[in-house]
Amino acid sequence: MTLTPALEAGTEVPPAERVIDVRDLRMRYGAKDVLQGVTFAARRGQVLALLGPNGAGKTTTIEILEGFRVRSSGEVTVLGADPASAGEAWRARIGVVLQSWRDHGKWRVRELLGHLGAYYGRYSTEARVRPWPVDDLLDVVGLTASADKRVLRLSGGQRRRLDVAIGIVGRPDLLFLDEPTVGFDPEARRDFHDLVHRLTDVDDTTILLTTHDLDEAEKLADRILILSGGRIIADGSADELSRRVAGESEIRWTRDGQRFVHSAADPVPHLRELLQQYGDDIADLEVRRNSLEDTYMRLVHDFEGGPK
Repeated sequence: MTLTPALEAGTEVPPAERVIDVRDLRMRYGAKDVLQGVTFAARRGQVLALLGPNGAGKTTTIEILEGFRVRSSGEVTVLGADPASAGEAWRARIGVVLQSWRDHGKWRVRELLGHLGAYYGRYSTEARVRPWPVDDLLDVVGLTASADKRVLRLSGGQRRRLDVAIGIVGRPDLLFLDEPTVGFDPEARRDFHDLVHRLTDVDDTTILLTTHDLDEAEKLADRILILSGGRIIADGSADELSRRVAGESEIRWTRDGQRFVHSAADPVPHLRELLQQYGDDIADLEVRRNSLEDTYMRLVHDFEGGPK
């Protein structure tokens, strides 16, 4: 399979809608090039997933976008400013949910959120009132019943909900999520997914997500970037990326109580023949393409030059 270079990833986003605009981003540590010409853009209200193996450059990219690391070269604009020199008013528009954060154990949940939220009041605008009212925020993240608990008394899942609440207390225009649902049970994970959709649909928040949970990325992301070896090797929706990878579709169906499975590069002729031959006797018909995990593994594998 030949990979299409992704140097112009995201440039179809109209300039006026670019919350993130990255052009030829490069980062070098000593003699090692960690990022090599990374280019992409993200629009308002979009969920963008940044995927890649360990060492691909994801953390470095995110830290540059957050303003915590200075790039070696390239152009980076986030919310209309260069993160390397942007001030407090810019930072108030950014939310970050880290993979783990264990400070403020003696604070009570409601007090902590109220305290942190107070810093955002001066940056409130008519278009986006800041901070998020504490009681509303507690309800949104599912912590109302734990509002008066000390942080150190929270369970792992509750602590993770608090991490999310801290990240969005200022009602950010742009939210960075790093492995956001680690430690969540299935119900909490579903609630979090609903919250992501609320942030994008209602508040028009742009979200940049990094995760090793490819199923989660497939469910949440409008666009997926795959980073490997310091380069973006693929850019598109999960469906668009799966179409890039040549592979057989899996056709499943039931007939007379028996389950059948058939693989085909082009499922249409087989489906046509199947329905012509058996008609209404066919039940539970399903066609499955490559999953995002299949696609991701193949793209990274081929880029890194592994044996076929």
